[in-house]
Amino acid sequence: MEALLSSSATLPLRPPLSSSFSSKPSLSLSTFTPLATKTKRNSPFSRKNSQLKVNHCFRVCASSSSRSATETAVDSSAVPSEMKAWVYDEYGGVDVLKFSSNVTVPEVKDDQVLVKVVAAALNPVDFKRRLGKFQATDSALPTVPGYDVAGVVVKVGSLVKGLKVGDEVYGDISEKALDGPKQSGSLAEYTAVEEKLLALKPKNLDFAQAASLPLAIETAYEGLERAGFSKGKSILVLNGAGGVGSLVIQLAKQVFGASKVAATASTSKLDLLKSLGADLAIDYTKENFEDLPDKYDVVFDAIGQGEKAVKVVVEGGSVVVLTGAVTPPGFRFVVTSTGSTLTKLNPYLEAGKVKAVLDPNSPFPFDRVKEAFAYLETNKATGKVVVYPVSEDYILEKMAK
Repeated sequence: MEALLSSSATLPLRPPLSSSFSSKPSLSLSTFTPLATKTKRNSPFSRKNSQLKVNHCFRVCASSSSRSATETAVDSSAVPSEMKAWVYDEYGGVDVLKFSSNVTVPEVKDDQVLVKVVAAALNPVDFKRRLGKFQATDSALPTVPGYDVAGVVVKVGSLVKGLKVGDEVYGDISEKALDGPKQSGSLAEYTAVEEKLLALKPKNLDFAQAASLPLAIETAYEGLERAGFSKGKSILVLNGAGGVGSLVIQLAKQVFGASKVAATASTSKLDLLKSLGADLAIDYTKENFEDLPDKYDVVFDAIGQGEKAVKVVVEGGSVVVLTGAVTPPGFRFVVTSTGSTLTKLNPYLEAGKVKAVLDPNSPFPFDRVKEAFAYLETNKATGKVVVYPVSEDYILEKMAK
């Protein structure tokens, strides 16, 4: 498998998956007036007519042509009072999601900006939240889901100093993923976000690529820091082809200076691991990593194999556990969203040293969020599942430029 590292290409929105994933939204929701979810026939974003140019990301996305973050002006006075959004008012499976056209646009607090959402990405925490896994600390229902966002600033609060209207930004909109995450998330036309949680979008990335990064890359970076990872150390990444794992490989190699990076994946994804910088790609369908002779300074468990992970860490080493049981010396943490981490990593992204990894089935159009979630929940995705475009008019204006 060959990683496609760059180039601009005309990318029609992804074709339908098999019928088992097809799911038209149920549009009855007492609190909201539903909107028909079918893409308009004459829209340039329909699959048949799409001429939208984005960077084709089969596996790995590097840089595209550089552009100014403020090349398209935005009229903040044009922000409506209501927006289209995906909403659920009860916990449950994918069918609790409803598509609505009259969700109130969130108000902007003094330290926040209002972002016109162009792209969003899905994470396992999104569906675990929807299933009610941490409802004791969740925000109140109804909920507009979504953590990852890439879009353009259309309004700024009175205390905002570093961002202005027209800035193209990206970030994880909830500072704490499990503790009071935002009620009005990124799967909507607008979302309100604290300035400190955002960074300017890397100039060489399109919105879909940028949206795929925040929560995953912040998790990867914070986990490596907490593990005390540093130059010259070795690491084993479990589930190296996943959203977090694919970034752990790259950060360990390109940012932290790892002496050796090993990673696990299935047979078809081994070439991907190597293209991301893995020195050793382990096929978990053919061999057990815990039976191999190598030991590592850090094991980053992004799949839930903590009991096995501790068997291959050196004495005094660390095991980062994102899911499943924790066995000493393993530890678990919940990422803290911060725009400063993204700003710190932007040079590596803009230089193409760290790349966004999007699932081949991405992007999913905004009216097919339920299908996107159904696919994510099969646990078969490679890299990140992205929803794009969310706000078509901004993209049309940029195309016209």
